[in-house]
Amino acid sequence: MDKSVTEFFMKMEKVPTVTAQERRVRTVNGKPIFYDSPRIKSAKALLVAHLKQHRPPKPYDSGVRLRVSWLFPKGRHKDGEYRITKPDTDNLQKMLKDCMTLVGFWTDDALVASEMCEKFWADVPGIYIRIEEL
Repeated sequence: MDKSVTEFFMKMEKVPTVTAQERRVRTVNGKPIFYDSPRIKSAKALLVAHLKQHRPPKPYDSGVRLRVSWLFPKGRHKDGEYRITKPDTDNLQKMLKDCMTLVGFWTDDALVASEMCEKFWADVPGIYIRIEEL
């Protein structure tokens, strides 16, 4: 049986740097209520709009390996140079995977059993994604 693979690059002039860790909290009747700031809402909307174009015909429903390369506008850095500044990769991945779940890439992001995430400075900014059925 052939394993399913989904692979694509989303070119983005401005790669989101806001992360799920930046959620806001307020207290209502002594209980914390979490909500997304306008920056997070905007970043999620951007990701969802780009991801919808690449959604697989059928959501993955078994284990997958996820590889993501975050390519940020290089500025004064060299093309392909690793980005070793914030945001942290784990925080970037959380919002991306939540958006991928919302769009229908898989039935649950818990199916991501293997994951590789890198961040670089690049001439062509965007996000490269490869999903491989295990």
